[in-house]
Amino acid sequence: KKADDLGKRLVKAYETSSGLPHGSINLGSGHSNNFGWNSNAYILAEVGTQQVEYRYLARATGTTSYATKSEHVFDLLHKIQPNDGLLFQNLAENGNNPPAFSGSKVSFGAMGDSVYEYMLKVWVQGGKKEPMYREMWDRAMSGLHDQLIQKTTPNGLTFIADRENGRIKRKMDHLACFMGGALALSAYTDPKGLKSKRAQRDLKTAKALTYTCYQMYARTKTGIAPEYMQFDDRNNDMSVPGNAKFYILRPETVEAFYYLSVLTGDPIYREWGWEVFQSIEKYCRTEYGYGSLKDVNRPGSVEDRMESFFLAETLKYLYLLFDPDSEIDILKKHVFNTEAHPLSIFQD
Repeated sequence: KKADDLGKRLVKAYETSSGLPHGSINLGSGHSNNFGWNSNAYILAEVGTQQVEYRYLARATGTTSYATKSEHVFDLLHKIQPNDGLLFQNLAENGNNPPAFSGSKVSFGAMGDSVYEYMLKVWVQGGKKEPMYREMWDRAMSGLHDQLIQKTTPNGLTFIADRENGRIKRKMDHLACFMGGALALSAYTDPKGLKSKRAQRDLKTAKALTYTCYQMYARTKTGIAPEYMQFDDRNNDMSVPGNAKFYILRPETVEAFYYLSVLTGDPIYREWGWEVFQSIEKYCRTEYGYGSLKDVNRPGSVEDRMESFFLAETLKYLYLLFDPDSEIDILKKHVFNTEAHPLSIFQD
């Protein structure tokens, strides 16, 4: 009853002319709106990262509108997905037509990331019976490999660049490290089979990208990664930008370790995970919890701030990484939502 009550309040955010949900809603009045700091545009990651939850809630309550309203967003995105598959991170109403992209930035980091995650995961959740979602994912992955996958100098580390105004920006958010896990899941669920050229491409990129994310930790004084890294030819592959030297206990790298450990069986991902965990214990643990770091190259710069995703995701993925007897089955039984809550794959 509580879940249904909350769902009925939240789903009112979809009452817009396009059917895209607003980014904020008053649970009492039902009034919803987008954010002024983003020029009242719809944010790609927000509109495209609710479907796994609402589809599950529809099954649990019998209220099918939870599913249909959230799925409508992907119907709209499918109509306007560019040929290269890469979606711009802002959207706007467009009269009686489908919504239109606004702005020029494509990113697998902030404001874009999880819409790609849900292309794949909604397809997995539905028992791989809804091809539109997988087709959107595969088209986006072709665009990713053609345009955004870049290499560093001198060591050839793989990273996902941003694209803005048609130009490549050689930086990668910590958030984008989730793609190591997503690409691995993509390879192991590919309809063409794991040995197919496409699946092997995705798996190779998953491993290479996750190694880079590990290096983002290993190359700082605390052994902890910053909010994003700048990749250039002058500072030995990567450098910590002055405006992004903080760490807020993010989970995406250990998430990738978990997926690749489970799917490949390679023990290196547990080794890397143990290193990251030890660094978090040493530099982020406080008397009453864990704190963010103001500067990953300044030990002792811990602050009084612990995000909820540290418990929901970071520690959960680390725990599961070291739990060989877990009942979680990411190929046959379960799909993780973007906040690391495992939900059952639909069996009918």
